[in-house]
Amino acid sequence: MPAVSTKPRPFRSERSRERGIRDNSLAAGMRAFFAIADKWGLSTDEAIALLGHPSRSTFYNWKNGHIGQVAHSFDLASRISYVLGIFKALEILYQRPELADRWVRQPNKAFGGQSAMERMRAGHMVDLAAVRNYLDSVRGGR
Repeated sequence: MPAVSTKPRPFRSERSRERGIRDNSLAAGMRAFFAIADKWGLSTDEAIALLGHPSRSTFYNWKNGHIGQVAHSFDLASRISYVLGIFKALEILYQRPELADRWVRQPNKAFGGQSAMERMRAGHMVDLAAVRNYLDSVRGGR
C-alpha cells in the first residue's frame, strides 16, 4: 500500500490560490458580519445598506451562507472590514458587550446628533469610514 502524503495538495495556479484565499476570507468576513448584525439588532434594510445595497435575493443568499456567487469587489471587502473594525473598537472601548452593542443606536454629537447606525445606514462608504475614524480617534485619545 502506498504511503499517504500529509502535505496539502498544491493549487493548480497562483491565480486559483489567490481566489481560494479571497473566497475563504470573504466567507469568514460574511459570517462575522452577520454575527455582528445579530448583536447590533440590525434590520434587513440596515444590513443591506451596510453591505452596499445588494439585491434582497443576493443578501439572503449571503445570509444563508451561499457566498459562492459573491462578486469579489473591493467595495464589499472594505465595507465588511469597516464593520469589523467598528465592532472591535467598541469591544475595546466598552468592557461590557451589551454597552458596546447598544452604542451604535445612541445619539452622538460627533454625528450631528444622529446615532452611528443612522450615519452608517446612509449606505455610503464614507459614512462607515466616518464612524470607524471617530472610534479610532476616541481609542487613540486624539
